[in-house]
Amino acid sequence: MKEILIEQREILEEKIKNTKVIERERKNEFLESALIKVTTGVRRCGKSFFTYLILKEKPFGYANFDDERILTDKPQKILSALLEIYGKGMKVLFFDEIQNLEKWELFVNRLHREGYNIFLTGSNAKLLSRELATHLTGRHYSIELFPFSFREYLRATDFRENLQIEKGKALVKHELNNYLKTGGFPEIIVEKENPKIYLRELFRDIIEKDIILRYNIRYRRTFKEIASAIVSNTSSLISFNKIKNNFGLKSEHTAKNYIEYLKEAYLIILLDKFSVKPKEIERSPKKAYAVDTGFVNFVGLRTSENTGKLIENLVAIELLRRKSYWHNGWELYYWKDYQQHEVDFVVKEGMQVKKLIQVTYTSGIDEIEKREIKALLKASKQLKCNNLLCITWDYEATEEIKGKKIRFIPLWKFLLNI
Repeated sequence: MKEILIEQREILEEKIKNTKVIERERKNEFLESALIKVTTGVRRCGKSFFTYLILKEKPFGYANFDDERILTDKPQKILSALLEIYGKGMKVLFFDEIQNLEKWELFVNRLHREGYNIFLTGSNAKLLSRELATHLTGRHYSIELFPFSFREYLRATDFRENLQIEKGKALVKHELNNYLKTGGFPEIIVEKENPKIYLRELFRDIIEKDIILRYNIRYRRTFKEIASAIVSNTSSLISFNKIKNNFGLKSEHTAKNYIEYLKEAYLIILLDKFSVKPKEIERSPKKAYAVDTGFVNFVGLRTSENTGKLIENLVAIELLRRKSYWHNGWELYYWKDYQQHEVDFVVKEGMQVKKLIQVTYTSGIDEIEKREIKALLKASKQLKCNNLLCITWDYEATEEIKGKKIRFIPLWKFLLNI
């Protein structure tokens, strides 16, 4: 056990030593908290690096539970081995992919009671949230990490162009095209891994290890087909009944479970339709997005280019990133009325709708579909919200349409928060 834990630490430190470190936007405000710190997110989005860099100046014990060699022993043996390695001065513990350890929450809870400062990472939302809520209520602080944002991507690629001049604007749009295609996984951006090979292997690992094996899914081929179809049809509405019928499942309940598994593994993001009626929210189709646009390009079965859908997917990820990092009170929805007018994103905070956002792949006001503007105006009136934003590829202006001001902003400016 000692040899395994020493080897795990050496592997992590060697990787960090030989990798260009990109400062993440997620702040480290929880460092001094006595609560258990939990960082969650899709596999390989940088959770281990993020946590290690917080702790690097402190003496801490490390164990990676994504290693099957340490899962067969009792947790106490792991703690004893860590104490033998680091001594009694070890007051901080960092456990990677903790959800793989059976009854991990009882072990962690006991260590917390004994006075250890504990940092956890995990790649399964439900397992972590369920156990945290049940056993660690009020004793944990949880954050969600995403692959690189466009801002982080530009830092990683040493982009230093002046965005006030035409050359800089042209080059930042070139980089945005690259980012839209490859996505933001750190190893692709920093270590120049082949995105096609890397993302297909990562997708397969998540599907097989984190979902099929964990939940003992019987119809494996069907499940894989469903996962691929959802990623292929990003930014689209899905219903459990349609999935049941299209893939020959026995029940709508099975379809719902399959989609939840994909969501819990952070592969997809689901948005509910906005409504003041809880039953309507529950019954309505969900809007599905991939957690990274690279998955859409290199894993999905895309039959044609649809840049508009990719851009919408990118905006969805960015809004959820901002919700997780800075605006915990946000709730995100899509809006649709009975006439099929649709607004891509509704940002709600407390009892108020704060912002309505439409996304369109256009470079001029004349290219924007009247239906998209009409939907924005209808939603504005119905939801009593005048903060209207339309994210475009290349058009920037503030237009007054039927007494409402709509701000049009290029995608790169929105992503850079300019």
